[in-house]
Formats: sequence, structure tokens, C-alpha cells
Amino acid sequence: MRKADIVTFFERLQAQRPDPRGELEHGNAYQLLVAVVLTAQATDVGVNKATQPLFQVVRTPQQMLDYGLERLTQTIKTIGLYRNKAKNVIELSRLLIDRHGGEVPPDRIALEALPGVGRKTANVVMNIAFGEPTIAVDTHVFRVSNRTGLAPGKTVEAVEEKLEKAVPKPFRLHAHHWLILHGRYVCKARKPDCPSCIVNDLCPCNGKVVA
Repeated sequence: MRKADIVTFFERLQAQRPDPRGELEHGNAYQLLVAVVLTAQATDVGVNKATQPLFQVVRTPQQMLDYGLERLTQTIKTIGLYRNKAKNVIELSRLLIDRHGGEVPPDRIALEALPGVGRKTANVVMNIAFGEPTIAVDTHVFRVSNRTGLAPGKTVEAVEEKLEKAVPKPFRLHAHHWLILHGRYVCKARKPDCPSCIVNDLCPCNGKVVA
């Protein structure tokens, strides 16, 4: 995609959603971190259903430890890989207390050192909780970046690297939200809604339904 088209691409997404927000429900940075860890191979909707009762009583790492592994496992059992995720959440809560005074560190390297936290999770937390212009590449961002030619790549790392270079600075803060929401509701995996796409004239698909 040409540089001028990239600017137009994001201008339209911005006009459509001037203040895009993540769809994971949370009340603070710690709850956000837990929620994002739980989304691996799960939907935001499914995670929100599980965390709604949990977050009413658990707001800090210490409260999570007090809640306990057994109760947490039962609370999130509707989510895929719930047993392993529960163990990771308990352990990362312990490490947040031991290493960071019970606070979520505003540092990608420190975040990635926590159990269950990969680069995507760290980028989401850095962006939403701390306002850093990071770009988290999930399945939606990966798909949209490749389909549109915005930042084609065979791996998540390759796409992220290209997005870092391609996305103009004024759009960097919200770029991953716009791409996620566009991929989730318009540029869907199996049946993309090309006719209603506001950037279809900039896309190589040009309104054609693609697999």
C-alpha cells in the first residue's frame, strides 16, 4: 500500500471510530493484564463473562492470591486452556508482588518476564494501560495487514515490524484498535463484508469477497 493510501486508510478508520476502545472489561491495569492473558485462544466476550464476577472481588495481585488457584480455576473454566491460565495468573500475581510491589510495570521486558505474557499481551497492556503507541498483532490485525497490503508478512513478528514502520505517527496510538475492530466486524476471516468496507477502494481485494 502506498504511503498516501496508508494515511487515507487510517483517516477513514479514525473518522469511523474517533475514540476506539478495547472490548475487554477491566477496572485497572492489573485486571487488564489478567484479562488479556485469558484471551489466548478465547474471545473477548467469553473472557468478559468469566471475569465479570471475578473482578468484582479481585482487583489486586494480593486479592488474586487470596482468591486462590482452585477458586480461580472454577471461575474461568468456560475459557479454553483454563487450568494452565489459572496457574499463570496466580504465578504472575505472585511475581508482581515480589518484583514490582504489586503494581503492573510499564515496561515491555518486565511484562514479558511474567508467566503467560507474550509480546502481544505486553503490547496491549502498554497501549491501553499506559498510553504507549505499541501495536499488538493478533489474528485480526495479522489478517487485515496482509489482506490490505498494509503490512504483509508471514509471521506476527514480521507484520508488527512492518506496521511500526508503516503506520504514520499521528495514528500510532490507536492503530491496533482500529485494525482489530475492522478485522472483527468487517474484514472477517471467512466472510469479509467488502461492500460495507470504508477502505475497500484502497484494498487489493477492491470489494471482492476473499477466502
